[in-house]
Amino acid sequence: MRTPKLTRRAILGAGVALTATAALGVGVMNADAATTTSAPATKSGKAAPGGGTAKTLVLYDTTGDYGWLGEVYATQTANLASHFGSWTAAPVTAYKAGDLNTFTAVVYVGSTYDEPLPAAFLDDVTATKKPVTWIYDNIWQLSSRDASFAANHGFTSGTFDGTDVAEVDYKGKKLTRATTGGAGIMNLTVSDTTKFKTLASAVRPDGTSFPWAVQSGNFTYVGEIPFAYVTHDDRYIAFADLLFDSLGDTGVSRERHRALARIEDVGPDSDPAELKAIADYLYAEKVPFSVAVYPRYRDPKGVQNNGKAQDYTLVQKPKVVAALKYMQQRGGTLIMHGYTHQFGTAANPYDGESANDFEFYAAHIDENNSVIYDGPVAGDSASYASGRITASALTFALAGLGVPTTFEPPHYAASAVDYQTINSLMGKRYDRGLYFPGVLTGAKFDYTRQFGQFFPYAVRDVYGSVVIPENIGNVEPEPFNNHPARLPSDLLASADRNLAVRDGVASFFYHPYLGTDYLKQLVTGIKAQGYTFVTGDSMVAN
Repeated sequence: MRTPKLTRRAILGAGVALTATAALGVGVMNADAATTTSAPATKSGKAAPGGGTAKTLVLYDTTGDYGWLGEVYATQTANLASHFGSWTAAPVTAYKAGDLNTFTAVVYVGSTYDEPLPAAFLDDVTATKKPVTWIYDNIWQLSSRDASFAANHGFTSGTFDGTDVAEVDYKGKKLTRATTGGAGIMNLTVSDTTKFKTLASAVRPDGTSFPWAVQSGNFTYVGEIPFAYVTHDDRYIAFADLLFDSLGDTGVSRERHRALARIEDVGPDSDPAELKAIADYLYAEKVPFSVAVYPRYRDPKGVQNNGKAQDYTLVQKPKVVAALKYMQQRGGTLIMHGYTHQFGTAANPYDGESANDFEFYAAHIDENNSVIYDGPVAGDSASYASGRITASALTFALAGLGVPTTFEPPHYAASAVDYQTINSLMGKRYDRGLYFPGVLTGAKFDYTRQFGQFFPYAVRDVYGSVVIPENIGNVEPEPFNNHPARLPSDLLASADRNLAVRDGVASFFYHPYLGTDYLKQLVTGIKAQGYTFVTGDSMVAN
C-alpha cells in the first residue's frame, strides 16, 4: 500500500507568531537576521474584481529597530483594502499637508511607539470628514495635538493592558487571540460613552472586558495590531469586517456568505477511484469545486518504489486523465498546482517526492521537528518560474485537459520574483500569499522575514494578482511538525466565526486519499451554517 503523502497542514499550519525574529501566518523563518530599515517609498494597487470604489491611503511607521514591521503590517492592510477599491501605501513620515484629499479613506498603522508623526498628518486627520482608521500606537499624539479630541470622541489614549487576553468578542462571535509574546492592548481612557460605539471587546481571563475597537463619527480606533500571531479563528476576522464600515461598501446590498471547496494535491500518481468518489459526492450535493493538479510526478529517491526513481506525467496515466475529465464533467475546475510540486532531487524538506515538497521555495526540518523556511530555491529567477509554469501548461494541454487559468504555489510558498512572474503569466492565484519586506518600498526583498496572510474575501494583492481566498484550512487527522490535528469540527468552528465577515467566505481544501466521510461532515456542516457553495472563479468575477 502506498504511503499517504504529507500535507500542507504539516508544513504551514494556521499561523505563526510574528515578532522581531519570527514570521506570521505561514511557516517559521530563519531567525537572527540583521535589522534593516526600508527607504521611504510609495506603492499603489488596484481594486479586486467586483470590489468597491474606495481610494484608500495606507500610512505606516518606519523608524526604530523594528521599523521594518511597519511595511509588514501595511502590506497586509493594503491587501485587505483592495477588496474595497484601490490603495496607496506610504511611510507616514513622508506625509505632506493635504495628501489625504485625493483619497476616500485613510488607515494609519501605528507599529512604532512614538513614531514622529508629522503635524500636517495630525491636523488633516483632525479636520477631515473622511473615514479614518487608526491602529494601535501613537493615538496619544493625535489627542495631544487636538485639544477637543476627548470632548468630541469620548475617549483618549490610556495605558496598555498586558493581561493574557485570549478572546475578542465581535458581533456575537468569540474570536481567539494568542497570548504569547503580545505587547498589550490599548485600554482607552473613557470620558463619555455616548460619544462612541464599542465595535469589539477584549475579554480578560477573569471575564471583565474593555474596548478592542471603537468608532466615533468618522474615526475608528483599533487597540492593537490585528496581524500578529494570527490563526484561523483570530480577531483578525473582526478587523477584516470593520473595513466594510471604514473603507466603504463593495456594492453588496446585503450580507452574503459563500463557501469554496478545493480538492488538493492531485497528480499523475493519484487514485482514479478516489477522485471519482469525491466528484460523485460533490456533484450529488450540487457543490462546485476546484481541483489542484500538478501534472508531473517525480520520486527521485524512490521513496514509493523500493529505492528506484520514478518520473512520469499525466500523459502517461490515461486513467487519471479520465478521472480528471470526469471531475470536470461533475462541476470541477482544474487549477495549476505547480509543475512537479517538488524541487530537483533534494529533500525540500522531506524526501523529494511530488506533493510532499516545495517547488518554489527552500525549506528544511530543524532539530525540533519544525519546518524552517530558508528562502528562494537555488537558481530561482523569473526564468525558472516561467519555465515551470510553461512546462506545466504544456503537459495539461498534451493530456487533453485544457490549460488552467489559476495558479496555486505548492505549499503556498514562492519568492517575490516568482509571485511577480505568476502574476505576469496568469494573474490569478488560489492560496494564502507569502510576502516579504521590500514589496512596498522597492528595497531588496528580505527573505529572512517572510510573512503570510489568508483572506476572508477576494483581494488583489501587492503582487498585482487576483487572489481566490482559502481561509479555514484542511482536515489533518494526525499532527505534523508541531501542528495539531485538525478535524471537520475545527474547520466548522472556523467557518462559524467567519460568519462575522460581511461578504465573507468559508473556503477549505481537502485531500482525496481521506475518502468522503470527513468531506461529508464539512459540506453538510457548512451548508447548515448558511453558506452557499460557489465556484472559485465566481469570487473574482467583475
